[in-house]
Amino acid sequence: MHANLIGLGALILVAGLLARLGRRMGLPTVPFFMLAGILLGPSTGGPVAFDHPEDLDMLALFGLVILLFHLGLEFPVEQVLGSGKRLFWAAGAYIGINIGAGLALGFSMGWGTKEAFVIAGAVGISSSAIATKLLIEMRRLANAETPVILGIIVIEDLFLAFYLALLSPILEGASSAGELVLNIGISFGYLVALFAVARWGGRWVGKVLDTREDEIVAIIMIGLVVLVAGLSAEIGVSDAIGALMIGLVVARTSIRERAERIAVPLRDVFAAIFFIAFGLSIDVGAIGSVIWPVLIAISITVVTNVTAGLITARLFGLNQRGAANVGLTVLGRGEFSLILATLALGAGLDERVGPFIALYVLILAVVAPILAANSKYLARIIPDRLLHDRWRYVREETISTACTHLDRIQITETDIDECAECVEMGDTWVQLRMCLICGAVACCDDSTNKHATAHYEVSRHPLIRSLEDGDGWQYCYEDQSLVREPAGSSKS
Repeated sequence: MHANLIGLGALILVAGLLARLGRRMGLPTVPFFMLAGILLGPSTGGPVAFDHPEDLDMLALFGLVILLFHLGLEFPVEQVLGSGKRLFWAAGAYIGINIGAGLALGFSMGWGTKEAFVIAGAVGISSSAIATKLLIEMRRLANAETPVILGIIVIEDLFLAFYLALLSPILEGASSAGELVLNIGISFGYLVALFAVARWGGRWVGKVLDTREDEIVAIIMIGLVVLVAGLSAEIGVSDAIGALMIGLVVARTSIRERAERIAVPLRDVFAAIFFIAFGLSIDVGAIGSVIWPVLIAISITVVTNVTAGLITARLFGLNQRGAANVGLTVLGRGEFSLILATLALGAGLDERVGPFIALYVLILAVVAPILAANSKYLARIIPDRLLHDRWRYVREETISTACTHLDRIQITETDIDECAECVEMGDTWVQLRMCLICGAVACCDDSTNKHATAHYEVSRHPLIRSLEDGDGWQYCYEDQSLVREPAGSSKS
């Protein structure tokens, strides 16, 4: 018993120190929690914290349940239901392309049908935690594409519940097609029942939970979460679904904010243990056999994400930089991929699935932030024709919704179709720009004389717009970014 306490303490301490080092490098914490488990696990040949990783199974399961419960607790149902059709099309394209490619990859490996569905989910569902952290750390919250990114990962989280409902009966196996259909029907029926409780039973659940003492709220809430998760597993539905859905129920009660405040520290500690325990279960010797499939999977994921980013950009009028930001920000994979790997290991599937997903998540956790931070280089090579030829000269520019100079706009239209200074000099120009403050028309920075920028340097008028047919974009010299038009007709 004492040895187990020492081992657990060492694991958590090493995980925390590694994660601290990772945060200094701008990387997410999840892969470092896994790395701690791998380094102190029984397959590395070094110090071993736990000879039998299964000793942590109960704590790891509790971490998984709390992680999913908190996700449901934070899920903005009203925001999703109130989103426009374009967001659902964008999210549907992202999910469909990634899951479809993951399923094709899974079947091509020849590991089995169950394994293919696990791999499809693992490579097809991004990490909302990593994506959100990247947006904050790269200071992109005011970017025009950020609400779209957040909407996609929210709808993706909702899709997770349905995918788990589909996957659980498949992993359990069935003796006939009829039994499989019945099991899937039960799983989705249970999901619908929990949705109904979330919609109409929140008030009654709130009465059970509501008390002045946070200690009592915590005990009753955790008891309810674990009970529902256990009942879900008992009837053949994933315990993760039960935890997620009871989170949705509590989110609709009057104590939502208190419940979230209580759940956060529990989530942080026990979710870390879940990731550590997953690392402990990885056989390092098996990683060599999955390196090439992992590299192929990563290549496919980059391609499918960029493709989905381009589709989203066309739907929302984003430029190349916005398309690249969408595709690369949601490139990271993390907690959900590991949840699926855990389910696969628990179901006794091919032992290569665990190392495959672990290495896949570890590499993407490092690569995704680097690619997202350098999205402008991808923007340079995206062909103009893919985005309506609208962004030819501003493909690399960030489009912001936070410009504070829009109230200075005085003039938006002009009949002038030449750069007067170039005409006077006997020169030509490439494109024309108009100052939105005084209406002056001058040549762009691709022209020899760059009179539009020269006008700003003299007048300090910050806003211009392109006078080219079909462009419709505005640029702020002060903020060094493209901006929306006042009426929001150029969302990007």
